[in-house]
Amino acid sequence: MDELAVNGYRIPAGDLEWKFDPSGGPGGQHANRASSRVELSFDLRSSNVFPEELRDHMVERLAARAQKGIVRVMVTDSRSQWRNRQVARRRLATLLQEAMRQPKQRHPTKPGRAARERRLDEKHRRSDKKAGRRPPDLE
Repeated sequence: MDELAVNGYRIPAGDLEWKFDPSGGPGGQHANRASSRVELSFDLRSSNVFPEELRDHMVERLAARAQKGIVRVMVTDSRSQWRNRQVARRRLATLLQEAMRQPKQRHPTKPGRAARERRLDEKHRRSDKKAGRRPPDLE
């Protein structure tokens, strides 16, 4: 297979590790003999494809999915190994593209005038409700 392009970066074919196994479940002779399940691995942490700062950001974003910096994609969608390989390449590229995205900066805002008035009205209503529960003063 050729190299994998992700947002202008090219991952050499040698950095991608392929593994093939028979897919599980029913299917008779074909499923028992054909190695159509595809696992594609990419060692993001030790790769020099991405700049160090971007690579660290991607490893952090994929922390739950990439054990020790190795991103894995497993595909058993099709009975064809070739199709599963294509799907695995697309899924890995999509996963890496999502990991590259920088989160939008949050700009803190203040509540508007109407929101402040609604909050105060609710506080007054709650205060009146609780005041109505108190026994009357006997003076």
